[in-house]
Amino acid sequence: MPAITADTLTLPRINAPLGGHSRLVVSVTTAPSGHEGEGFPVRRAFAGVSREILDPFIHMDQMGEVNYAPYEPRGTDWHPHRGFETVTYILDGIFVHQDSHGGGGVIADGATQWMTAGGGILHIETPPEKLVISGGLFHGVQLWVNLPSHKKMISPAYQNLEADLVTLLSSPDGGALIRLIAGDLGEFHGPGSTHTPIVVSHVTLAAGARVELPWNPAFNALAYVLAGSGSVSDERRPIRLGQLAVYGSGDSISLQADDDSSLDVLLLGGQPIGEPIVAYGPFVMNTENEIRQAFDDYQQGRLGTVPVGGIRPYRGRLLD
Repeated sequence: MPAITADTLTLPRINAPLGGHSRLVVSVTTAPSGHEGEGFPVRRAFAGVSREILDPFIHMDQMGEVNYAPYEPRGTDWHPHRGFETVTYILDGIFVHQDSHGGGGVIADGATQWMTAGGGILHIETPPEKLVISGGLFHGVQLWVNLPSHKKMISPAYQNLEADLVTLLSSPDGGALIRLIAGDLGEFHGPGSTHTPIVVSHVTLAAGARVELPWNPAFNALAYVLAGSGSVSDERRPIRLGQLAVYGSGDSISLQADDDSSLDVLLLGGQPIGEPIVAYGPFVMNTENEIRQAFDDYQQGRLGTVPVGGIRPYRGRLLD
């Protein structure tokens, strides 16, 4: 995927507003480790942060970074969702996706799949047979984005955002590369289509580099460190791999890499939906009755069916 090179200076440059109010950081939390699906390692990026602060985001896992040995890669088998969107961003490695609404494809090396579950869908995300057999580097993120109540039951949809579709920007000095996946940063727009106003971006800073970015004052602002170490806000609050910084109010945000380390950050924000949330397993609704209905609809097959010949996790084993 794109990296900071001499060509970064030729990209469109983004500047913070003159005379703006830079946001301070109100908290830094550390993601605990766990396992998801059939056993792939994750960091629970939003653990310990209230839903009111995260709104409109619900949940995020950093998958890896892990260098799998042969036959170690794992994914998830077919499972349901309702009431929100899943955004899967693959930094390194490859996943294959298929859903019961006809969406699907290969997600690899900087690509994003944006799946709107809406009223209900079944889907699968799993490493392909080739990766399972060979092993190799895998690193990705899955983000859950809430839908407002009047859109909870919309028809499912799928967006395949290849790496070359992402809007690439740089800081004025070329020390930072910004991949804008969805939403607006200043005058620039990402390719992802969203149901409420949000920003999803990936910022890479060279060692010692600093960037200040414009930020919608109506949005919250979350910075999760995917790799490296550095600091956030003008206070230079230290932050490192697996930590989430929550910013306060203002119209710009700053990041800085340590002098001896690059820094990769997933930078998120959005306009809060401000509605009750009841989340249980793969469903995110507004009431407990809606959750019960989702489980009943799933058990009755009303959230879709696995397509004939649908992909399955490859579970081959090394021969003795």
